[in-house]
Amino acid sequence: MSKFMVAGFVQMETIVKVEELPVPYKQFESIPEMVDTGIGGAGFNEAMALKWLGNEVDFMSMVARNMSRHQIEAYLETYEVDLSTEYVLPLLDGMPTSVILYCKGKKQTFEDVKDIRHVDYDYEILERQIQDKDMVLMSNCNFCRPIISLAKKYQKPLALNVRSMRAEKIANKEDFLAAADILYISDDDLESDPYDCIRECRERYDSEIVIMGIGDKGVILYTKEDNSFIEYKPVKTNEIVNTVGAGNALFSGFLHYYTKTKDAKEAIKNALLFASYKIGFVGTSHGFMTEEQIEQWKKLIWI
Repeated sequence: MSKFMVAGFVQMETIVKVEELPVPYKQFESIPEMVDTGIGGAGFNEAMALKWLGNEVDFMSMVARNMSRHQIEAYLETYEVDLSTEYVLPLLDGMPTSVILYCKGKKQTFEDVKDIRHVDYDYEILERQIQDKDMVLMSNCNFCRPIISLAKKYQKPLALNVRSMRAEKIANKEDFLAAADILYISDDDLESDPYDCIRECRERYDSEIVIMGIGDKGVILYTKEDNSFIEYKPVKTNEIVNTVGAGNALFSGFLHYYTKTKDAKEAIKNALLFASYKIGFVGTSHGFMTEEQIEQWKKLIWI
């Protein structure tokens, strides 16, 4: 069991299954099991995944002042996950919310993060809780920025989930990228070849490990230790229902195993299994395998 600090978004999330994208206009549709509403957000999804795998997790985030922690706790009870909401602070004017339309592997996301970009998290809590952690996982949200200096002060490995590497998106995130030891990047809106993007991260930020999610082609793993680029194909454990949240699951699974073993190549295989099972479920914050299930699947596929 490892100790993680996870800092990032938690939001209300509505996922809508549609027949095609873009969606043709219809005044009204009533289709069973078309709409799924729950709690998600990259930080929350990653905290849930790491907790499911048996780790100790402190989840640092913010919600609307009029939202009770009991609403999140009730959701956690539904999936029998003992994730504490102690560090989810009610500081926002409104609750971050997203609507995701998905169709056959494609998605379109509408997100309203309310005032979270302009509200600071409690620094004293961050400093107190980071000190005993084995790994820190954060998103590049403004309220996570103080974690950069704290991770350096207490010599904690820092993992960063980067939603986009487009130039206009990372202009104000250079400090996050430079501080991270481990990067996860999705190829959703890359402007360059995935390998070129990884090489740029290697040269510009001196990352120890870069993981590039390349959709249905799998992942690319770069490790500074041996300067290797290895492409791993996806594996299949479940029928694909919804790929939203797959990157969060893959990165969490990788960090879980890498923190335990320091073996990046073995960790990414386990992470691929973990993510492949998760995409058989609609919601982004559930559908996770246990370690025991991963071991069973690994024997079937690779041993």
